[in-house]
Amino acid sequence: MPSKDRIAYFYDGDVGSVYFGPNHPMKPHRLCMTHHLVLSYGLHNKMEIYRPHKAYPVELAQFHSPDYVEFLHRITPDTQHLFGNDLKRYNLGEDCPVFDNLFEFCQMYAGGTIDAARRLNNKLCDIAVNWAGGLHHAKKCEASGFCYINDLVLGILELLKYHARVLYIDIDVHHGDGVEEAFYFTDRVMTVSFHKFGDMFFPGTGDVKDIGEREGKYYAINVPLKDGIDDASFIRLFKIIIAKVVETYLPNVIVLQCGADSLAGDRLGCFNLSIDGHAECVKFVKNFKLPLLVTGGGGYTKENVARCWTVETGVLLETELPNEIPDNEYIQYFAPEFSLKIQSGNLENLNSKSYLSSIKVQVLESLRCIQHAPSVQMQENIPKTNKFSVMMNIMKGIMTMIKTWTMVHKLKTIYAGTKCCDHWNVVVYRLKMLSKLFTIDQ
Repeated sequence: MPSKDRIAYFYDGDVGSVYFGPNHPMKPHRLCMTHHLVLSYGLHNKMEIYRPHKAYPVELAQFHSPDYVEFLHRITPDTQHLFGNDLKRYNLGEDCPVFDNLFEFCQMYAGGTIDAARRLNNKLCDIAVNWAGGLHHAKKCEASGFCYINDLVLGILELLKYHARVLYIDIDVHHGDGVEEAFYFTDRVMTVSFHKFGDMFFPGTGDVKDIGEREGKYYAINVPLKDGIDDASFIRLFKIIIAKVVETYLPNVIVLQCGADSLAGDRLGCFNLSIDGHAECVKFVKNFKLPLLVTGGGGYTKENVARCWTVETGVLLETELPNEIPDNEYIQYFAPEFSLKIQSGNLENLNSKSYLSSIKVQVLESLRCIQHAPSVQMQENIPKTNKFSVMMNIMKGIMTMIKTWTMVHKLKTIYAGTKCCDHWNVVVYRLKMLSKLFTIDQ
């Protein structure tokens, strides 16, 4: 029996004490609730638990502009009246308010994702989890959608130091616009976002036709959905698309943003997903057996956020959790049922079969455009010292493709217009790159 994955879990108890304001939907307190629920089920005994470092300003400036980082560092509720122009410039205000310990909050959740990436890079774990992370809307020079620092971009940049190709998957109800924008012009990161689109829903981006530009063309995948999508529809579409993405792109590592506002009954959401449906996506991604960085994200019905991320921690640990919630410090929030699972909602599903089929066809067509040139091209001037590691990465890529191909056939999924020879062409391409490694500079 194969050994279970080594899981590193990052949490700072101070992150949940931050307060956005009385009427603001973002409640970091949900992170304390999640952590105590994880503890009550004894899941901490099966993981390595770490308190992340607080990310230094210079680390945050690996993506964000130094002037924006400096502004976040110095602004406080008592001094914000002195920075009227800068508040507008950096988009701080109603959605992204200035509150006590704002910069320290950013340092904590960003530090967790950076540390998670570094631990994966150094092969000290197989899966790294930071539920405080996943703030995917922040841009290079401005805050957006309750997000100030984009920890996901920082984590991906860290992963790119060791990995040629990073796959980013986002199941938040809102489009992962900040991450997509950061990597829109590169083929070293493929972004895949499943989200509500239309009806002026925030952030208003993420059309299926947005596919990246220049070197990044076809490396941004958007799956725009309508209100009320249910477990069956979402999971089927997710598995078809993600299986094809992994088969085509052959990522070295995956980053999975698990925004819980896609759950039924979320304060700001509009989907019908149950916790089991949401968690099935996590399980599916885990089964690719690639290094995996998992974060939180949105989620504004905080007791359901805690339920969801606890269940998904169990999924990553391959541990089934009893539905009755054990006693813990926040047990009263789960009254009156005190149950772990929530069922799917009853909103009308506006996603017709023909609409979902159309989205699937468009996404798969984009992926076919990179079928014969998957991800980063291996250059012929590979240093001799790196040949062995590159060779191993290519071999791992071929094995991943074969495993994925097997999974696809198990799903009995038929990709419209995909020919059997397409798969072998990719394998042949990879094998040719292996042969070059043995002939270069000989």
